[in-house]
Formats: sequence, C-alpha cells, structure tokens
Amino acid sequence: MNIGGTFWKLMNEGGPVMWPLLAFSVIAAAVVVERLIALRRARINVHEFLPKVRKALVVNRSIREAVKVCEEYRGPVASILKAGLMKYGQPKEDVEKTIENAALFEMGRLERGLAVLATTANVAPLLGFFGTVTGMMAGFDALAAQGLSNPGAVATGIKEALTTTAGGLAVAIPTQLAYNYFMSRINKFVRDIETSANMLLETFGEMERSGIPPESGGDAS
Repeated sequence: MNIGGTFWKLMNEGGPVMWPLLAFSVIAAAVVVERLIALRRARINVHEFLPKVRKALVVNRSIREAVKVCEEYRGPVASILKAGLMKYGQPKEDVEKTIENAALFEMGRLERGLAVLATTANVAPLLGFFGTVTGMMAGFDALAAQGLSNPGAVATGIKEALTTTAGGLAVAIPTQLAYNYFMSRINKFVRDIETSANMLLETFGEMERSGIPPESGGDAS
C-alpha cells in the first residue's frame, strides 16, 4: 500500500480546507512531542526529595545543604522550594508570597503550548464541518449544472465533504486526548507543589521554634 500516495490523494479530494488542517496537525504534533519531553524532565520523586530537604533543615540544621539538595534536582518542585529556602528568616507572608510567585512562574512553563492544543482540538472539527459545507455546495452546483446525467460530478463534492469531516475529527480527537493527558500530569505537579510548600512552611516553623538563627542562609549549628 502506498501510504504517501493515499495521503496526497486524500489531501486533493478534501479540497483547500485540508491544508489548514494539515498545518494544525503538524503544529499540534510538535507541541505534543515538546511537552512530553519537558514534563518528563520536570518529574521528580517527591517522596525521595522532600525527606532529603527536611533532613537537611531539621537534622543537619543547614539551609545551605537544603538549597544544595534542591539544586541537585530539576523541575518546578525543586525550584519553588529553593526560592522559599532563600527567604528563610523573613516574615511568613514574604516567604509565602515568594513561593506563590515562583509557583506561578513554574506553572506558566508547565502549561506552555497547551493553548495551541486546546485551539487545535476546538478549531479542527469546525474546519472539517466548513469543508463539509463547501463540498456539499460544490456537489449541488454540479447537480444543478449537469443534472443526474453525471453522478460522478456530484459524488466528487460529496467525497470532499466527507473527507474534510473525517480530517477534522482525525486531527481533533488525538489532540484533545493529548491535552487531557497533559492537564492530568500538570495537576499532579500542582499537588506536589502544594505538598512541598506546606512541608517547607511547617519545617520553617519548627526551625524557628528550635532556635536556628534566621541569618543562617547557610549552616546553622
């Protein structure tokens, strides 16, 4: 089976609407690949990471060591905790504001490109239906011009209508599935960020009650 020939045959049969559908599909595919790589790199084992940070703070009594632990990991959770650690000793409201700002920045990075997927999933079916209308119009024009003496001309318009409908759905369905998958992954990051931020604030409270000097930005003993 000549896949390339079949593809271009469908592109020609679908008419001009197939070209913007092709452009949307290529862009969406690029975003999907980029997000898969980015979210995979951002993932860390929170159950391994948080105990290390807490041990550095509570057991070893060292802010510097906790920052070093964060630098050994990559991803939003480690970056946000590092931002909070650098504010140790300042009022709780300032620490919370720093963590919140860092979280907003990291969320922006996690969600980058998802608007493209959402737009593609919404617009592709509409483009397909638009092609359906233009195809049916072409079919009726052929019917009006040639009557029933040339059913092939009518069938061409109907084929265009059906091809664009199928093309729009073929682009929209996997794109919507990819968008939903990425949103579920991002929601998992959000839960990890909330858990980590709460742990850090609680640990700061324990440290302050135990007398670790606020100016310790490094070791405290």
